[in-house]
Amino acid sequence: MPASTASNPTRSNALTVTTPSDREIVMTRAFDAPRRMVFEAYTQPEHVSQWLLGPEGWTMPVCEIDLRVGGPWRYVWRHPNGKEMEMHGVYREIAPPERVVWTESWGPEWPETINTVTFTEVDGMTTITITVLCPSKDVRDAMIKTGMASGVSVSFDRLATILRRMINGVIVSTHRELVITRVFDAPRELVFKAWTDQDRLKQWWGPKNFTTPVCEVDPRPGGAVRIHMRGPDGTIYLMLGFLREMVEPERLVLDSYTPDAEGNPLFKVTNTVTFEEHGGKTKLTVHASVTMATPAAAPALAGMEQGWSETVDRLAEYVTSRRAA
Repeated sequence: MPASTASNPTRSNALTVTTPSDREIVMTRAFDAPRRMVFEAYTQPEHVSQWLLGPEGWTMPVCEIDLRVGGPWRYVWRHPNGKEMEMHGVYREIAPPERVVWTESWGPEWPETINTVTFTEVDGMTTITITVLCPSKDVRDAMIKTGMASGVSVSFDRLATILRRMINGVIVSTHRELVITRVFDAPRELVFKAWTDQDRLKQWWGPKNFTTPVCEVDPRPGGAVRIHMRGPDGTIYLMLGFLREMVEPERLVLDSYTPDAEGNPLFKVTNTVTFEEHGGKTKLTVHASVTMATPAAAPALAGMEQGWSETVDRLAEYVTSRRAA
C-alpha cells in the first residue's frame, strides 16, 4: 500500500508524498498559478535560487541551469557556518511547459536517481508531480529517512510566495541585455583587482558625479556584495548581491538586485565580466542581463546604458592613473 505523508492534495499548501513502488518516491503539490508561470519559476535560475533553499539559513550561491536535452545543471547551497552541499545532473527530456526529466546526483555517497517532473493545469491551478526513480528499495528508503519531504515542503512554500509575486506583477521577466567592451592600457591583474578589492572599487564605481560611501565586497564565490551609491542630489541607491563565480584574473559573475522601500527587489541583474590579455593591455567585456524587473524599475532601467558607460569611463581613468603612479 503506498505511504502518504500528507492528505488533500488539491489544497495549494499541501504536499503529498507516496511510494507507489519499491524504487519510487512521488511528491505532489498544487499551486494557484497558471502552468506556464509555474514552469518558468521551476526552470529559470533567477527564480530557482530564491525558493529551492530547504531549511532556514541556507542560501544558493550557485544555480546553473542549461535547459536543453543533454544540458548540465548544478546547485550549491551554503550554510552560515560555511558548510556547503552540491547537487548536479543532466537534462534528459524537456517539453515546456509540461514535463522535464533529469538525472540527479549528490556525490559518490548517493547513487544517481532519475527525476521526472510534470506540470498539469486544471481551472487555473497547476499541480507539480515529482517522481524520483531510485536504483533500489534500500536507496529509496534511505532518501526518505533524510527528511526530504520536510525540505521539499519548505521550498514549495517559498515557491508559492514567488508565484504570488509574479501574478501580482512584482516579478516581470524583461530579458533586457547590455554588452560593453573596452580595452584598458593596464595589466589584467590590476583591472581585476579594481573590481574585487572593495577599497579600489569604491573609488570608481557608479556613473559620473556619483560617490560610493558604502562598498563592501567579500571576494570569493558566494561572497556578499553591498554598495551604496550617492547621486549628485544626495539620493542613495542601494545594490545588494553575491559573487556567483570568481576566476582570478579572468572572470566574475555577480548577481545583484536593487530593493524597494520594503526590501523587495525592484529589479535583478546578472553581471558577467571577463578580462582578457590584449597585447599587454586588458580587454574588458561587461554583459549585464536583467533577469527580473517590476514596473517601478522602468526609470532606472532606462538609464542603464548611460550608467554603465559612465561607470566604465571612471574605471578607465582609475586604472590608467594607478598604472602611471
